[in-house]
Amino acid sequence: MEHARPLPSYLVQRYHGWKATTYAENHAWYERLAAEGQRPRAMVISCCDSRVHVTSIFGADQGEFFIHRNIANLVPPYLPDGDHHGTSAAIEYAVTALKVTHLIVLGHSQCGGVQGCIDMCHGKAPQLEAKESFVGRWMDILKPKFELVADIEDGTEQARQLERQAVVASLENLMSFPFVNSAVENDTLSLHGLWTDIGAGGLEYYDPSSQKFKPV
Repeated sequence: MEHARPLPSYLVQRYHGWKATTYAENHAWYERLAAEGQRPRAMVISCCDSRVHVTSIFGADQGEFFIHRNIANLVPPYLPDGDHHGTSAAIEYAVTALKVTHLIVLGHSQCGGVQGCIDMCHGKAPQLEAKESFVGRWMDILKPKFELVADIEDGTEQARQLERQAVVASLENLMSFPFVNSAVENDTLSLHGLWTDIGAGGLEYYDPSSQKFKPV
């Protein structure tokens, strides 16, 4: 593949710095992880956004979380149609092979994917409406939830509420997967919905009894 290139120098320098410090100080732990395999207790589905750093938020070490990231932390409905489904494959592996006991959906503030969905619903993003737009077709998962926030006039607040609804939509869709539903019903898996404020460092959890997000 002739288009591949060497890493930029700043990443090479960072790698060597990591190898000489963090890895050198914890090499026994890394070797154990390699030899014994992974046994994470939780899977986290979060956004691709570079500002969302899951392991830092929870102070997690290598081997603790099985992490899957996609645009707007969305889970599609269960659809075994033979096509490629990266998110669904990750969920299947985490639940059926790794036997995680917690599955966390983590949304966040200032989510570009959610804003794109809002723009689509307002008719302001024709590029996302195109059939060829991967982002647009992915955000179709969230579109049904827009009617819950459509009457909110403040644009910032509307976005914050739809970001939370993205988490709820993912939790609902998770239950459409038979192996997730079975594990939840058998009390071997628990689902958790979270939303984090990037700027303020806040964290909220979804409370199904009140159908609202509350501070952790």
